[in-house]
Amino acid sequence: MFTCFDILFHDPAVTLVKDFHVDTILFPTAWMNVLPHLSAIEFHSAWAMGMGVNFLASNLHHPAKKMTGSGIYAPDSPRAFHYDMKTKEGKLLLAQLASHPHHPVVNWTSYASGIEALSTGNQEFKSIVFFDEFTFLELKGVTGNYTVCQNDLCCHLSYKMSEKRLDEVYALGTFDGLHTVEGRYHLQICTLLKCKTMDLHSCGDSVETASTRFEMFSLSGTFGTQYVFPEVLLSEIQLAPGEFQVSSDGRLFSLKPLSGPVLTVTLFGRLYEKDQASNISSDLVAQALSVMVIVITTIVYLLSW
Repeated sequence: MFTCFDILFHDPAVTLVKDFHVDTILFPTAWMNVLPHLSAIEFHSAWAMGMGVNFLASNLHHPAKKMTGSGIYAPDSPRAFHYDMKTKEGKLLLAQLASHPHHPVVNWTSYASGIEALSTGNQEFKSIVFFDEFTFLELKGVTGNYTVCQNDLCCHLSYKMSEKRLDEVYALGTFDGLHTVEGRYHLQICTLLKCKTMDLHSCGDSVETASTRFEMFSLSGTFGTQYVFPEVLLSEIQLAPGEFQVSSDGRLFSLKPLSGPVLTVTLFGRLYEKDQASNISSDLVAQALSVMVIVITTIVYLLSW
């Protein structure tokens, strides 16, 4: 068992699975949903798949505070989930799980590192996703192959829409850097998402509904970490059980046309080892500042004599 914000960090969450071989997690939480990548059912189901564990998440149901979304998630697919922002009623979830789930090994950079980026002629643009500046490319056609890079991370997308609507914009985005708001942690993210409006700078804003359906998609990235969590979120904040999977070479791909319009398809990577380096640097800076304050205080004291 661990709780709430613990899930975003190496200790205790990853340590329990990696070092102590825990394969079923109980997770009580007061989780405030943040779209496009951190709604409860979206991220918790992705963590179960990425870590190869059963994950039983019990969230507070408090819609006024954007708290809702509980589920029973297996490594291959959600078994049961509940998301309800309209009523004050809770719900009991029941599901059957394997007591010791199978965890396939994934090389998250294998496929993507072998792809040569092709120029699409599209101009990259920047937009903010939960306080982080992503690099984006707009998806112009009903079908296509796109690559977008930021720092060490290149993201590759192949897709086919049912139709290219004139009233919706989708983009492929990437972020490789340190997130610094409401916690400090290093991220590598590849994401296909619906923009809030036709304005490209709305890409990354919270969106709950969509109309565009995808016949297929394949998303991969040159990740520098083995900790990558695959997310697929549909319109009205719904999951897509059994409609996608992850290959051993690191592709997140659809198994069939998705049952609903897409909000986001995302590979959410965490670089825990960089967290430690950044924390050490912060500690050293803090110590240096403390020494400077002591020195300055001493000098002022001596000059006052």
